[in-house]
Amino acid sequence: MTEILKEILKDLPDGKISDANFEGANIVLYTKDKDFFLDDKNMVKDIVNKIKKRIELRPDPSICMDEEKAEKKIRKAIGEDAGIDKIIFDPQRSMVIIEVEKPGTAIGKQGDTLQKIKSETLWVPTIRRKPAIRSQLIENIRSVLYQNSDYRKKFLHKTGERIYNGWMRGKKDEWVRITALGGARQVGRSAILLQTPESRVLLDCGIDVASEKNPYPHLEAPEFDIKELDAIIVSHAHIDHSGLVPLLFKYGYRGPVYCTRPTRDISALLQLDLIKIQREEGGKDPIYSSDDVKETVKHTITLEYGEVTDITPDIRITLYNAGHILGSAMVHIHIGNGLHNFLYSADIKYAKTNLLSPAHTTFPRLETLMIESTYGSKDAVMPNPRDQDKLFGDIVTNTLKRGGKVLMPVLGSGRAQEIIVLIERMIREGMMDKIPIYIDGLVWDITAIHTAYPEYLNSNVREQIFHKDNNPFLQDNIKRIGSAQERKELLEETGPCVILATSGMLVGGPSVAYLRELANNPKNSLVFTCYQGEGSLGRIIQQGVKEVNFKNGSKNELVEIKLEVHKLEITGHSDRRELMNFIGKCNPKPRKVIVNHGESSRCLDLARSVHKTHHVETLAPKNLESIRLV
Repeated sequence: MTEILKEILKDLPDGKISDANFEGANIVLYTKDKDFFLDDKNMVKDIVNKIKKRIELRPDPSICMDEEKAEKKIRKAIGEDAGIDKIIFDPQRSMVIIEVEKPGTAIGKQGDTLQKIKSETLWVPTIRRKPAIRSQLIENIRSVLYQNSDYRKKFLHKTGERIYNGWMRGKKDEWVRITALGGARQVGRSAILLQTPESRVLLDCGIDVASEKNPYPHLEAPEFDIKELDAIIVSHAHIDHSGLVPLLFKYGYRGPVYCTRPTRDISALLQLDLIKIQREEGGKDPIYSSDDVKETVKHTITLEYGEVTDITPDIRITLYNAGHILGSAMVHIHIGNGLHNFLYSADIKYAKTNLLSPAHTTFPRLETLMIESTYGSKDAVMPNPRDQDKLFGDIVTNTLKRGGKVLMPVLGSGRAQEIIVLIERMIREGMMDKIPIYIDGLVWDITAIHTAYPEYLNSNVREQIFHKDNNPFLQDNIKRIGSAQERKELLEETGPCVILATSGMLVGGPSVAYLRELANNPKNSLVFTCYQGEGSLGRIIQQGVKEVNFKNGSKNELVEIKLEVHKLEITGHSDRRELMNFIGKCNPKPRKVIVNHGESSRCLDLARSVHKTHHVETLAPKNLESIRLV
């Protein structure tokens, strides 16, 4: 037993605690004494105040009510108005997960319904929102957690032992450094290795889907050893930040992955989709399997925004809203006993969008900031959002009037949902006629995830989702395309419409199939709304190419690009002005700014401007360069 558990048990009455475990950095005490579980909260609260760690008291599984009887009690306590979808028992941890349509109704005033369930059944209830849109893929991902509860309990305990026991790696000096394994002076394959005397932590591990030559981070670098890796932190679900994580599990990593709940769900979907694309369109075996994705989910520990947690003996992290996509996070890292505070911004949006609130700017302490620069150059200033909305409305209206279709290649998470919310608002405000919208690829499943986590959306969309009739994702003009036959019917038999399809850079997925069929008709329009990576088909078309080769079975088919091509600046990234404003608003002000995640010229341009404006040290490292922070 670790010292911290001994310290806790010393302050509790003998015989009251039957077991003590870690769940990551959290400490869970189990008791067979019903009265102690239900009544004695002050004693545990006093210990929490003393040791400054999160402690939870739960009933020992042996005293929990029979599951069948408990389910009846739960259904009666919550009632029909909450819309119970499913009840899932986790007997290893004495917990019950209740998925409902209306969490507020299920919880009751001041949590009285939950307290009633706890006292009557001795199960600890957790309420989860049922997605308003049903997705079998999401249910399959979450079932991985429910089906492996015994393994999860052992894994979480082992993670906690590592955090609280610790071990020195033989280096007693205080030092901290980061190494860019990917994403330095480029967009794609983000991976930053953080090293301290006691820890090795990987910040993101992505794939550059637009690059055939160098798509993966430099995991062969001498600094990186998968056997020494303590933790992985995933900022958000986009493939260029999360796509390679399952490969680490393929090669034996069995430590924790930290992220938000939406990021866990969406990244798993995107990783499974990547396997499908590589198998069907790449003509080669996928780099990892669905089993490796399942292992990733099994080892994921989710955090809420603002939740502080230890992840190694000398690293504590807090995730903050990044404003980029659903569940995207900036990672604040507190190293040592006040030794250094580092903020990894990953991708940020410092402005309110149709979907999300702007990135957070207030932190407890901050010495070094690593910030993205996707749109970091002087010329990368976005036009007024209202002007872009009007331009979008004009493009759609004009295309549909002449009998054409609007194809919008989108990232499965982020831009697609922004567009859905934008169209719904423009229809509601009379700026656009009610138009048919067809969704293809993972957009449908990821949209379903948005309906399950409205608390991560801005207040306007959140309120719409709470009122089912106003949910922008459930309007009757939105249709799903779920098969090749439905895609064929849409192209051949359906009239003017808007098509949202993955992938956003035209490097695989249904958007490429649509483009092949729509490209040679000048009545149609192609509208880009997200960043087009160097070497991607999207970038090539944006630059004005008029003929494109498409694979058609074993043959190549040359197709003329006759449709109208438009670029709308509806982005989840901050432009130059927003990036500079974000740095200026950071509280406290960082002493050092490291610029990454941008084409080389944009990284260097932003770094110079930050130094000139804010008078702080700035760096724009290349891949494989290491920077000592302390």
